[in-house]
Amino acid sequence: MTLELTGLFVILAGAVVTLTIASGSDQRNVLLIISDDGGFEMGTYNNTVCKTPNLDSLSKRGVTFRHAFTSVSSCSPSRSAILTGLPQHQNGMYGLHHSVHHFNSFDAVQSLPLILRNNGKYRTGIIGKKHVGPDYVYPFDFSYTEENYPINQIGRNITLIKQLVHKFFSERKSDKWPFFLYVAFHDPHRCGHTNPQFGVFCEKFGDGTQGMGHIPDWNPDEYSADDVVVPYFIPDTPRARQDIAAQYRTIGRLDQGVGLVLQALQDYGFSDNTLVLYSSDNGIPFPSGRTNLYEPGMSEPMIISSPEAKHRWGEVSDAMPSLTDIVPTILDWFGVSYPNYTLFRPGPVKLQGKSLLPVLQEEVSIGWDRVFASHNFHEITMYYPMRVVRTATHKLIHNLNYKMPFSIDQDFYVSPTFQDILNRTAAGDTTHWYKTLQEYYYRAQWELYDLRSDPMELNNLASNPSYSPVLEELRQSLTQWQNATQDPWICSPSCILENSGVYPKSGICLPFDNHLQVH
Repeated sequence: MTLELTGLFVILAGAVVTLTIASGSDQRNVLLIISDDGGFEMGTYNNTVCKTPNLDSLSKRGVTFRHAFTSVSSCSPSRSAILTGLPQHQNGMYGLHHSVHHFNSFDAVQSLPLILRNNGKYRTGIIGKKHVGPDYVYPFDFSYTEENYPINQIGRNITLIKQLVHKFFSERKSDKWPFFLYVAFHDPHRCGHTNPQFGVFCEKFGDGTQGMGHIPDWNPDEYSADDVVVPYFIPDTPRARQDIAAQYRTIGRLDQGVGLVLQALQDYGFSDNTLVLYSSDNGIPFPSGRTNLYEPGMSEPMIISSPEAKHRWGEVSDAMPSLTDIVPTILDWFGVSYPNYTLFRPGPVKLQGKSLLPVLQEEVSIGWDRVFASHNFHEITMYYPMRVVRTATHKLIHNLNYKMPFSIDQDFYVSPTFQDILNRTAAGDTTHWYKTLQEYYYRAQWELYDLRSDPMELNNLASNPSYSPVLEELRQSLTQWQNATQDPWICSPSCILENSGVYPKSGICLPFDNHLQVH
């Protein structure tokens, strides 16, 4: 059966566009491609099993970052940070946007599409998963998202995505406006919780088999569970391997979709004046991944292709960018200044991120060796606030709600991997995992890791006297960042923040005397 589309989609489904258009424009454009729970399962990051020829090709035409990081390991909060340049605790998107979770960014926040709209010189577009709000904070001139169409169609049907990309590029070819296009795939997000009929990763959606529909531009790759690469943070069991094999199949659809988007960019003559960025919103949906700020949850793929930095194409960078660097990078590319406005404290809001354009020109040795992260919620029931500073050598995690067990999201809970961990633990069998469930659920208030000798983050050094100077320096650095980003949680969990009435608007931490370590 063919996937049924309605309205505009019926018209587009019949359109076949073949273009060879010469570029005569000197306009500067941006194409931002974000995957959903994407990771390092691609050839350019040394995975020799999962086939990603299009992402690998993009890597050859850009700079690949080995150490890029999200600022929060949850979908809506991360997408808000990507589009505002502000961490979730500053822009207000504390958790998921949809359904009962219902988080939104603050009304006064100036997002990238809003800044470009107010500038009056650019056309903005979004195709795929938006998952942020409110609309007046995140306005797009051209918008096809889950707010109006089924998420699997708009985020996984790569033929439909291709057609909408052609529509957007055709309009820009006609009106000559410089553009910012945000293509947000829903792959390789799990769907065992929402659409189990399509498989645990929606790996069967549109594959042409009985009842699954047909995506004409997708040629599925098949993977054996015996052949997949099992990362250290995933149990090496038959069920987990089958889970990874399904993930790989979905990543193949993502990769072919990326190829279609990049081909359209070339067909319409925009390749020579468009900055292309690829990354993901958060870690992969496996243990220690999404919703965690351990390395598997915080580390992200990142490839940036600049037509003005071809001399670095195919090179690898050891700089440490954050997804909050995307907004300053794009504003720098367009030559647009960040607006002057305030939120809740005196003084203007200031971006803490930096433009990556200089790094695309020349590898840097200083200034790109420290990133920060902030997490409060995923689902509304998953309150587990964390603050993190990570350098090239160490990571400090502050678990504010550490006396509570770490929460598991609905999506991951029903996954074959987690169910296997639960069942093996209950039966007293070997889990083949690098942690126990108790270790995973219950964490120390402070976690300090020396990533040079302990990349798996298993040996907490926070109470080790010999690491006291490192601990103190990182704590001070983290507090300074929280202050600069107006973090309402800056005093938690040992104190309360008072910043009104008789207290200074800059804020002061007053102790609870709850016998917790003072921040």
